[in-house]
This record gives sequence, structure tokens and C-alpha cells, in this order.
Amino acid sequence: MPDQVTIHWFRKDLRLMDNPALSSVQSAPHLLPIYILDIDRADDASIGEAGRWWLHHALVSLNSTLKGTLQCYRNSPLKVFEQLIQTYSIEKVVWNISYEPIESALDIAIQALLRMHHIEYETFNGTLLWSPECVQKLDGSPYKVFTPFYKKGCLGLPEPRAPIPQPKVFNLYASLTAKTTPEALDLCPRHAWHDKLQLHWVVSESAAHERLDDFIEHGLNDYKLGRNYPARDNVSRLSPYLRWGQISPHVLWHRMNDVMPSENVTHFCSELGWREFSYYQLHHHPDLNQNNLQSKFDSFPWSNDSNHLKAWQQGQTGIPMVDAGMRELWETGYMHNRSRMIVGSFLVKNLRIDWRLGMQWFWNTLVDADLANNSAGWQWIAGCGADAAPYFRIFNPVTQGQKFDPQGDYVRRFVPELALLPDQYLFSPWEAPALILKAAQVELGVDYPKPIVDLKISREKALSAFKSLKSSDAV
Repeated sequence: MPDQVTIHWFRKDLRLMDNPALSSVQSAPHLLPIYILDIDRADDASIGEAGRWWLHHALVSLNSTLKGTLQCYRNSPLKVFEQLIQTYSIEKVVWNISYEPIESALDIAIQALLRMHHIEYETFNGTLLWSPECVQKLDGSPYKVFTPFYKKGCLGLPEPRAPIPQPKVFNLYASLTAKTTPEALDLCPRHAWHDKLQLHWVVSESAAHERLDDFIEHGLNDYKLGRNYPARDNVSRLSPYLRWGQISPHVLWHRMNDVMPSENVTHFCSELGWREFSYYQLHHHPDLNQNNLQSKFDSFPWSNDSNHLKAWQQGQTGIPMVDAGMRELWETGYMHNRSRMIVGSFLVKNLRIDWRLGMQWFWNTLVDADLANNSAGWQWIAGCGADAAPYFRIFNPVTQGQKFDPQGDYVRRFVPELALLPDQYLFSPWEAPALILKAAQVELGVDYPKPIVDLKISREKALSAFKSLKSSDAV
């Protein structure tokens, strides 16, 4: 009989620091770290292409940190554990739970399998600051609005635990089976645009902490105001590291608390609270990525014009602020949060395209695409979610650009064909006189598209469509 092994199952916690499950078995005499690429996941929860690129590099980095001992599998997790039980004498299995509905159901099945074979197991929360089941109103019902959820429900509970230091030594076990490396999972998509992502990201746990240090030093001081300006360096860009668990929310929370108190620190912590609220919604509404939380939107008359959708995806709408956001996404696998709201509003309101189509595009192209945040964010901008922006709140991409990109740095970077236009016409080139366009070397319809919709008319149509909805149940 082979030596008894203790298994740590890595999931969305691809890190060593503040990994409660991993730290719980750091003294195990034979520790076998594994990762399973679940091939049985439903389509709506599969990994998008940009996410696959990130996951590949995250696993390669983690495997290097673990001295090449990470054992990877490409199969159903239940089948993998059945195989592991046949191969090893297993003393214990530990993992950090996931709060996505499909994975929660999977946890239950694997726990039952381990019990059947009399194998000890233990699960931990390594993903959220507060477990969703612990946050509830006095009457036991779930919160539906962010502010009381965060200020009463979350901040009314004990402060999130302190980060767990990275274990210094592991007794890593050499696998008995043929070594399956992260590269063998064949995660990297074959689309050339992914090659550009490596110019913008370093995918590792150490890079996450370096990014946090840099943000605290250079971006945090003006975060509350500066985070609204896409050309500024006031956002943390930590979202993909959080999404794949290369840094934990507990590390971020306590690092913020170590900084001098300020409105910027408070606001950053509230953004972590929004992440918690997204997972909270997913916990209470497992179909968050499929169905409107506000059922009156079930009868909304979406247009779903395929040509409009394609123009939006390609950043060819003729609306510079929208196109800049969509091109940033295609170029970097990321989009500034202000731009996400602008492009989202334009899609669901000016184009009247179903929010689920926008969500699917983001899912495929964002390196930080997260089931809870992506779903809740799109329901928020569409006006059909919990504590959502009202549908009649329609972002004007021209005035948004003028206000939040006043020097035009963001638009000129991602829509370089408009670079020579003066600021006055940069966000609405269709209003520029012919001589101005000629001097800027822009011919609308040739060098840059004419607007695919009239902003004023499309806004009126959206409001008319909203008024046609029947009154229905709230969230």
C-alpha cells in the first residue's frame, strides 16, 4: 500500500498565502496538490477564452511555486476523486468551497463520495469576506439593497479574519501516476488576439501582491474620485487576481485597514462589499446569469439586431467613448469600470439588445470574468437586477466622455483614427464641420464609422419600451 496522502484541491484559490484549506494541512507528511479542469460544466458556467488564457498561466505559475508537484486533471471532479481513491491511500482531503451554484452542488456530491469511503475531509471559506448564509436581516430574510446589506449585514458582523501567512515548508508528495502538467490541460485558446494579453499582464501570485503595493503607493490617494477617469491610474486592476484567487479579499481588506483611514480607503472597501453583494445575489438567485431578478423585464421588447451587436463587439459603433471601451477590452482583456457602465448602457438601452448577450461577450473576453460579478453587473446596468440603476437612467456616452476623459487621452489611445480631432468634437465627430474632419484626416463612414444609432432617438425608444412593461413583482 502506498503512503497515506493528504490532498489539497485547488479551485479558485491559486495561491499559497491566505489559503485556509492549504494552511490547515501544511504539516501533513505527504501533501498532494491537485487541480481539476471540469469538463462536465454547463455552458453558462464554462470558462471564457480570455479566462482560459489567464488560468493557464496561473496554473503554470502555481506549479512552479509548488516545485512541479501540482497534479492536473481534465475530467469530471467526481470521476477524478473516484480515480484518486483507487490510486492512493487518502488520509484527508481539503478544499476551499465555491459559491457558484454548480460547484456548490458538486461539493455535496464529493463530500458524499468521501464519506462513503470513510475519508476525512474539511472545507473552508477562502473566497469571500462574509459567507452569504451569515448575512441576513433581523427577520431572517436576505437583503435586496446594497447599502443595508453592506453597512448593516456585513459591517454588523465580526470583522473578516486576518490573512493567514504563507506556509514556509510543505512535504510535497511525488505523484504515483504519470505527471499531468498545466500545459497538458490545453487551456490556451488558439486565437491570435490572446498573444496581446501577455503585454498587459503578469499572471502570478507575486504579481498580484506587487500590483497591490503599487496601487496603495500610487493609486489609492485619489481613488474615490480618480476611479471614474479611465485614463488615470487610480483603479487597482486586481480583479483578475481576485477572480482566480491569486490574492484573497482578506489580504486586500486588511491591507486597507493598515493604511491611514480616508474616504479613499472606505470607498475601496465598499467596492469589495459590492463583490460580496454579487456573490450574495448569486447565492440566493442561482439563475442570476439567466433570468431577470425583476420579472417585469421578462416581457421587455428587446431588439437584438445582430449587426448592431457585432458593431458593439468590434468597437465600431461610431460612438467614440463606447468604441474606446470595447477596443480596450479586445486589446487588453480588461475594461475600466466607468467604461463598462457606458458600453453596457449603450448596448441595453440605446441598442435595446438583451443584457445576456452583452454578458456573454464579457464572459468570453474579460480576464476577470466572474459568474457572480458579471451577471450582477449586467443586471444592474440593465435595470432588472437587485438595487439596480433604474432603466430610465441612460448614460450619454458623449457627456460621459467630456466629463471623465476631458483631455481625450483614453479615446485617443484606443480610437487612434480620431486622434487629431479637437477635444470639442472628439466624443461626437458627427457634429464636426467638414473642414475640421478634413484637417483631422477623418472621413466618417470611411476612416471611422458613422453612428449606428442616433443617441437622442434611441434613448426615446428605450424609454418608450420601458413604459410598455406591465407592473410586476419586485425582486
